[in-house]
Amino acid sequence: MNIKSLLLGSAAALVAVSGAHAADAVVVAEPEPAEYVKICDVYGAGYFYIPGTETCLRIGGYVRYDIGVGDIGTLTGAGTVDVEDGDEQDTYWKRARFALKIWTGQETELGTLKTYTETRFNFRNTQGDTSPFLNEAGNTGVSLNYAWIQLGGLRVGKDDSAFDTLIGYAGNVMNDTLVPYGGFDTNVVQYYFDAGNGFSAVVSLEQGYGDFTIDSYVPHVVGGVKWTQGWGAIAGVIAYDSNYEEVAGKVRLDVTPMENLSLFIMAGYGTDDNYTDGGFAIPAGGRGMYKLWSGNWAVWGGGTYTINEKTSFNTQISYDEGENLGVVANIAYDIVPGLRITAEASYFHLGDETVSNWTGADDDDNFGGQLRFQRSF
Repeated sequence: MNIKSLLLGSAAALVAVSGAHAADAVVVAEPEPAEYVKICDVYGAGYFYIPGTETCLRIGGYVRYDIGVGDIGTLTGAGTVDVEDGDEQDTYWKRARFALKIWTGQETELGTLKTYTETRFNFRNTQGDTSPFLNEAGNTGVSLNYAWIQLGGLRVGKDDSAFDTLIGYAGNVMNDTLVPYGGFDTNVVQYYFDAGNGFSAVVSLEQGYGDFTIDSYVPHVVGGVKWTQGWGAIAGVIAYDSNYEEVAGKVRLDVTPMENLSLFIMAGYGTDDNYTDGGFAIPAGGRGMYKLWSGNWAVWGGGTYTINEKTSFNTQISYDEGENLGVVANIAYDIVPGLRITAEASYFHLGDETVSNWTGADDDDNFGGQLRFQRSF
């Protein structure tokens, strides 16, 4: 065998071995491009696209801690519990709350599709009740405060009554219902119209809540209009209580006389011919789903003065035909962005003692104080 034959044989063997190894090689697939979360700024800050969809999602809420003293508080959103002389529990009332909020938005051929939910978890005690058990701190259940779907102007689900949402709430104070101004929790079927030039209107069919829940196929009905401009807004709503066949209405004026000052005044009037007297759990003294104040008429007024970029002063004064008077004021301070502390003082004069009053206060003159820490996100 000569050198040439040996070289040719070696080359052939190397080619055969290389071919065998090439056939056995593992082919690594190209990595698929990662789909990162994308910001969605169509509906405001905090929204992002759910990966693989055209739906924008926002998750938020707050953690709150309240400390209260005195005869007035916001334990249930309606005031304090009843206090009898000699039976007072000399302690603070306190409440911790976690609220989870979720928004979604998506553009469709029929308009914007939106949803909103809010769930609240509470742990609290009540100060100064005749029952020692109500003074014990503990979990007080979970509440579904909002859960609605909206397509274009049509909204269905659980919301506050349009008697309040269109015209607005009674100021930036915690105790805003010393003289109550309307019902809140209810299932709704409503249509909201926005002309885009400052004019808006709403028609709402509502189920009510608690003892105000409809007792027939006829719903409660609310209608209202609003005109908003740079100087402020003017609005009016009217509501029909189908249970008692009564009517109530409110008108409101908001003005901003200067950049750091906003003021409002709101007046309500309602009929009460068919209401029956009774205990607190029964619509008493002419109170129904919408006309919760005492007598036929009531007024609320107040405002917010922005002292600086971190501090604001808020106040509200309310009065009704039953001579119930509420005065509330607070100072709200943003310690850092997202963390606010609010100190509030309240006074309530009980004028109408013939029926169960909204706050549960027994004395003619009642005072209270409240300190709130809230982290919003």
